[in-house]
Amino acid sequence: MKSRATGLLVLMSTCAFAQGPLQVSPPPKPSREEKLPPIEPRRILRLEEALELADRYSPQLAVASAGLQGAQAGIRTARAHLNPELSFGGMGRQRAIQRGALPGMVHGFTFSQPLELPSVRRSRIAAAELARESSQYGYAESRLAVRAAVKHAFFEALRRKAEVELARQNVQLLEDLQRRIRIQVDAGEAARLELTRADAELATARIQARSTELQHATAVASLRAAIGAPLGPIEPQGSLDPAAVLPSLETLREEVLTRHPAVEQAEAEARRAEASLNHEMALKKPQPTFWTDVLEQPDVAQYRFGVSVTLPLWNRREGPVAEAAAARQRALAAARLRRIEIAAALERAYGQYQVAQQQVEMFEAGTLKEAEAAVKAAQAAFRFGERGIVEVLDAQRVLRSARFDYVNAQYHRQAALIELEHLQAVDLGN
Repeated sequence: MKSRATGLLVLMSTCAFAQGPLQVSPPPKPSREEKLPPIEPRRILRLEEALELADRYSPQLAVASAGLQGAQAGIRTARAHLNPELSFGGMGRQRAIQRGALPGMVHGFTFSQPLELPSVRRSRIAAAELARESSQYGYAESRLAVRAAVKHAFFEALRRKAEVELARQNVQLLEDLQRRIRIQVDAGEAARLELTRADAELATARIQARSTELQHATAVASLRAAIGAPLGPIEPQGSLDPAAVLPSLETLREEVLTRHPAVEQAEAEARRAEASLNHEMALKKPQPTFWTDVLEQPDVAQYRFGVSVTLPLWNRREGPVAEAAAARQRALAAARLRRIEIAAALERAYGQYQVAQQQVEMFEAGTLKEAEAAVKAAQAAFRFGERGIVEVLDAQRVLRSARFDYVNAQYHRQAALIELEHLQAVDLGN
């Protein structure tokens, strides 16, 4: 029985070799359609270029520019004179019913010209000119807001880029530590529990790295939206390090309240409301209309002229005057409120900048160096077997947290500086 089985195996092997070696077909080559498209290179974008693009392509600036053009056209509207009116009437035929009367065609026309009082015209033009002035300040404020938004988005992208780099460095450190622990575990010099801890810490670091990459992509998309220009893939390039030397808070407050476009716009709106009230007061006076008419009959022609005036018996414009007075009070209150808001925003941004600057100085003075020294000491103690993996992981967590906090402090300092630039309408960092 055993010999039969052996003979059967030999026969099967012989048949297999007779058929030739086993042919393994190579994997199919990907078609041209399946090839991935080449990665589009990223455009290096600096802050100055981003601001120039925003000045050209920002929809918010386009809206403000259109408003300014409309206010300029409003001045031409206010300066336009009232059109005269010409009407043809009295067309018909005259029939003689008395002796001596002549029959024939009758025709005539009437010409009228409204006469505008100088006080009405001056007040209307003054209100239109103040509207243009307010629109100019509004455009300046919109430009400051757009530039501030671009700067915030730009430095936010730099912040997220720095966080991505820190997260990747942390992953590399943990991967090196995991490899060393794996070697020790395989050699029997360390417990498998330490490898499990390293694996868990590495998995957490990789998740954090992916999260920072997503936040960076979101920040870059926000930057493109703030610029408003048709841009492809971009890579913001800059630094979070530059700081500024600020004047005193009292000096800044005085400058801001005298030159900020939002304050000047609110005050221009108050003057415009005053001019609108004067216009409504001027309209209380009756506006005359000069008229003349001609009526020609077969036997006689009539030429007449005169002036007509509307009598303010039932409507003396108490309502429009009261509305204009209320609008003036509202504009004055809005101007005072705007000054208070700007002053409060200035104090808040000034305090935030000082706090952030102190945090940056603390990190640069010793916090980062101490955290890095603690990691090196823990790693050395771990290599000599004096400390476990837990101490190394704790030291690396402290270093990672310190580096992230340092980047955030730099960003918060820049954010406060941008707000101060927006309020003072200058570039403090230049």
